Amino acid sequence: MTSSTQHTATPTSSTTLQNDLILRTLRGEQTERTPVWMMRQAGRYLPDYIKLREKYSFFERCETPELATAITLQPIDQVGVDAAIIFSDILVIPKAMGLEVQLLEGKGPFLPEPIRQASDLNRIHIPDVQESLGYVFDALRLTKKELNGRVPLIGFAGAPWTLLCYMVQGKGSKTFDDAKAFCYTQPEAAHRLLQMITDTTIAYLKEQVKAGADIVQIFDSWGGLLSPADFENISLRYIRQIVAALKDEVLTIVFAKGAWHSLEGMAATGAHGLGIDWCITPALARQMAGPKVVLQGNFDPAKLLAPIPVIEQEVTQMLAAFGGHGHIANLGHGILPNVPVDHARAFVNTVKNYRHKA
Repeated sequence: MTSSTQHTATPTSSTTLQNDLILRTLRGEQTERTPVWMMRQAGRYLPDYIKLREKYSFFERCETPELATAITLQPIDQVGVDAAIIFSDILVIPKAMGLEVQLLEGKGPFLPEPIRQASDLNRIHIPDVQESLGYVFDALRLTKKELNGRVPLIGFAGAPWTLLCYMVQGKGSKTFDDAKAFCYTQPEAAHRLLQMITDTTIAYLKEQVKAGADIVQIFDSWGGLLSPADFENISLRYIRQIVAALKDEVLTIVFAKGAWHSLEGMAATGAHGLGIDWCITPALARQMAGPKVVLQGNFDPAKLLAPIPVIEQEVTQMLAAFGGHGHIANLGHGILPNVPVDHARAFVNTVKNYRHKA
């Protein structure tokens, strides 16, 4: 990967950062080592988070800036990652659009009145994000202040297809058959819904940037459920709109789990980074994505349950396979709740201690 790319985002906050490894990596610059963070690093495997979970509901944690900030900072202080990601949830957008969203501890999301037909779209709207999601921006501003320049801050949103999955299915699913059937039997309504989500997401992420996010990541957790053609039609065309609206203002990462077949198309969006899971080798991902975009991943989170010496060996192999430049070390999906904290710390420390051969 060369040091010059087509990217123009230049977050001004980086000038005051003590650790800007991840920002320099996403800009295509050579860095002294590989930066590292973990998806879902702020949350359920940390004992201090579990204490807060026992006192406050999920949305109380999300919607109270002081709590969201405290949770966001925990992995910075306790695990030593190179970036913070704001504690929130992708389902704040369906909630802001007018759907009731419940997050049931141990069971996952539940939307009691999902979208099932075109007339249901009359029950939702494109919200004023300042009015309905201001608590997220307050949390970002407070977190930025509390970080005090230690590491960059990542904001995020769900991809439109993944949010449609929950808005139509009404709950988690391994296959999201109802959501897919909605797209295949009522395509006009589906695309109208996807566009409403896209417009909301663009406004939401732009305000996250104004509130202090140095990077934004778009999570398409269910992109891998779609064929390559459907991924282009139902998911990527909307991700493309979001990246186009953001990439000149902020460093942008797209993570579409399981959709590695479309890495070339995702790289063509102009995103600065692409997340990959563990089902594709770094060499093949690089071949498909091309030489310019940064790759992020791709450690299997279940491997963090292995003994620490095994984690250290496997992480070292992963780093060698990526070859150094143009890589952000991360998991291939969110950290599991039963991962011991010292195992997460072993993952991070192995990355931080590794140096590529010149």
